[in-house]
Amino acid sequence: MILTLKKGTSPETIDTILNLITEQGAKAKHVNLMDKDLICIDAGKTVDLKAVTGRRDVLSIHHVGSAYKLVSRKYQPDSSIIKVGNVEIGGSGLTIISGPCAVESRDQIMQIAELVKANGAQILRGGVFKPRTSPYAFQGMGEEGLMLLKEAGETYGMPVVTEVLDEIGFDSVVDHVDIIQIGARNMQNFALLKKAGNCLKPILLKRGPSATIEEFLLAAEYIMANGNPNVILCERGIKTYEPMTRNTLDISCVPLIKHLSHLPILVDPSHASGDRKLIKSLSLAAVAAGADGVMIEAHNNPDQALSDGPQSILPERLMEIKEAMNRIAEVLAV
Repeated sequence: MILTLKKGTSPETIDTILNLITEQGAKAKHVNLMDKDLICIDAGKTVDLKAVTGRRDVLSIHHVGSAYKLVSRKYQPDSSIIKVGNVEIGGSGLTIISGPCAVESRDQIMQIAELVKANGAQILRGGVFKPRTSPYAFQGMGEEGLMLLKEAGETYGMPVVTEVLDEIGFDSVVDHVDIIQIGARNMQNFALLKKAGNCLKPILLKRGPSATIEEFLLAAEYIMANGNPNVILCERGIKTYEPMTRNTLDISCVPLIKHLSHLPILVDPSHASGDRKLIKSLSLAAVAAGADGVMIEAHNNPDQALSDGPQSILPERLMEIKEAMNRIAEVLAV
């Protein structure tokens, strides 16, 4: 359950309400979300709310039966729209995020940024701190790459997104990008999720390769429960026994999350497939399933890319994919 309190409720009153609930053996947490004071109560314990429902400080009660409360559509029936600059994620239009897996040089990121912008991308992506399976693989340009990504975004008028790997990296990145990505490997890095909840910058949260949908939503709940409502989910494929693709795109995740949660969800066909030949088909499937957009890796010379070249498309292909996605969206809107 979630109790919504009146604006300006004093800390002493909040403590009193928390005590009235925890004295019954239930767990309760105070959350301040966009200047709104909420009390989240663990649904696993039956609580007698007579002691608090009559208080003038309690505006409303939302009965949410799932472990994830703030991300639930039962708490917020209307879909959330996350604004990033002049881009709306979760609105009526489709969002395309594109760019290289990794920033490799100034010339590279500038050329790719110009091309993806010209071919329909609204947001520029680029890795600067790269989590790699092999310790010998390219790990990214670090701070230098971060400054180059920021420069490219400013030059071509695009918000930028990059991944953070840990709490220390979060502090160095937060002031230089418009969206902070928490990658699949860090989906259950709870210290990092809490850190992300302590700022209001949009967070792009990727699903872990072995995570259930409930675990995915609970990871988002960590961010919201620490005060940040600006969460964008991203399905990027899960590990299965199928070896012919890098991962298996769980397309059923999209409509299911749309049913369960008000948060916008994107699909990353690049990491789902690992194969540029499949990007268009998976992007169309994502739109047909109800996704709010896609995140596609693009490189001006994929065969020479320092990271994930086989799954990167040429930027010029983006417009073809975008136009096909829009046609699918138009059919669904009829």
